[in-house]
Amino acid sequence: MHDPLDLNGGSGPPSHWLATAHRRPRPRLEEDLTVDVAVIGGGIAGLVTAWELARAGREAVVLEADRILSGTTGATTGKVTALHGLTYERLRRTVGTEGAELYAAAQQDAVARFAALCAELDTDAELERRSAFTYVTEPGRAAEVRAETAAARAAGLDAHFVTETELPFPVAAAVRLDDQYQFHPAALLTALADAFTAAGGRVHEHTRVVDLHERAHIRLETEDGMVVHAAHAVVATGYPVFVPASLQIRLSPRHELVVAAPLPESADPQGMYLTPEDRTRSVRTCPYGDGRRLLLVTGEAFRPGAGDVGTRYARLESWARRHFPGFGEDGAPLRWAGQDVDSVDLLPYVGHLHPGTQHVYVATGFGGWGMTGGVLAGRLLTAQLLGGPRPSWTELFDPRRMAPLRTWPDLVREQKDVAGHFLGDRRHLEPAESLDTLMPGSGVVVRDHGQPRAVQRDRSGVLHSVSARCTHQGCLVAYNEAEQTWECPCHGSRFAPDGTVLQGPATEPLPRRARPDV
Repeated sequence: MHDPLDLNGGSGPPSHWLATAHRRPRPRLEEDLTVDVAVIGGGIAGLVTAWELARAGREAVVLEADRILSGTTGATTGKVTALHGLTYERLRRTVGTEGAELYAAAQQDAVARFAALCAELDTDAELERRSAFTYVTEPGRAAEVRAETAAARAAGLDAHFVTETELPFPVAAAVRLDDQYQFHPAALLTALADAFTAAGGRVHEHTRVVDLHERAHIRLETEDGMVVHAAHAVVATGYPVFVPASLQIRLSPRHELVVAAPLPESADPQGMYLTPEDRTRSVRTCPYGDGRRLLLVTGEAFRPGAGDVGTRYARLESWARRHFPGFGEDGAPLRWAGQDVDSVDLLPYVGHLHPGTQHVYVATGFGGWGMTGGVLAGRLLTAQLLGGPRPSWTELFDPRRMAPLRTWPDLVREQKDVAGHFLGDRRHLEPAESLDTLMPGSGVVVRDHGQPRAVQRDRSGVLHSVSARCTHQGCLVAYNEAEQTWECPCHGSRFAPDGTVLQGPATEPLPRRARPDV
């Protein structure tokens, strides 16, 4: 997401983190470059990987299409924890006891490395140690939490089954893991980018990589015509901008909304909370000054382009007001949204992009746990790039792995959904005449002389018309009125009303089209 506050810019409002961080501009790449490792993507996975490489004496460059932290990292809730909802019991069933143990070891290593990184940077990033909870309020679901606690403990976590928390409402059961972290992600990672450049690294913003060639070495091309030669490349763009079909079918994008409002410090629930109920709800606070804490409530997970985003925001705010008295009394809550990428087997993909490559690596599929996963990825990719000893969990996260048989129904379901959008969305286009009643701030996909057009009327009444075919693989985009964006329901690319790419995997804008005949 871009920084502008103006919704007419087509990017939605910035997160609290981006609005309160002091990110200095980084230069656009304006010359050809030769480097050891080119890192594509300026989020946590890309920046931590680049930093780890610089500490090891390797030359690296970070190439960011927008500004650093402008994607998922800048919209995150900012939690680093080894407790990931109700994950361990499912992992026990899909990858076995040993796989769950390796997953837990990797997450705990990432939490420890994160703490060391914060100490090393010595910056004010609102770092706070908190307990993480996964809870339910329905008594009938308490058994799920008890099973998750047992699975987490068997995997090596010091997890505890509890029935009381400091939430202002009762819970039926919760699993608690102490000594986890919450932080200001934009503040910390801006400091990390500064430390990386101070160590001789380079960060280039507004440098979109549009092509990647792998032969004896890597050749990257930017939309401005610059060429970067590298021995290795790391694709850390959330949903990969360069992704083989074998990996693409195992990934799915997920949009989530955030609402935030101040509460008195006395109302702070003193923890990081997550429930699978009510279409998921995640709760944490952060410092806000004047004896207050900012309460962040995240949820309403849905596929990009699903519509009714305004209704989802309203539902999330209603839940927050109902469960936290005083939420929003000082004015309208802050709103922003982020996008995660899920893997079919709940395990991230970190390693070689596909079986045929020796020099291209990827970090993706963190499924809502990208802060912990980004640190994990940096550690794991650096070990692979340096050619030294590799962590015991390297194969667990290898993108070339086969999906467990138990996850195949989910894989088939995901591909049916993509195919349904690719084919079915074309059957339900509005006629061009519907533009006569299109309200300011609204958008619609219409059929114009047999071609799909994405048309938005901005708040001044002017129509903007672009091709409705996503430039990634041709799915039809849908309009997100709350954020004033066009979104691809197949793979999550997002575009401004004028067609500008806001988020990949698309690398090219939606072509502008003449206003449809009405």
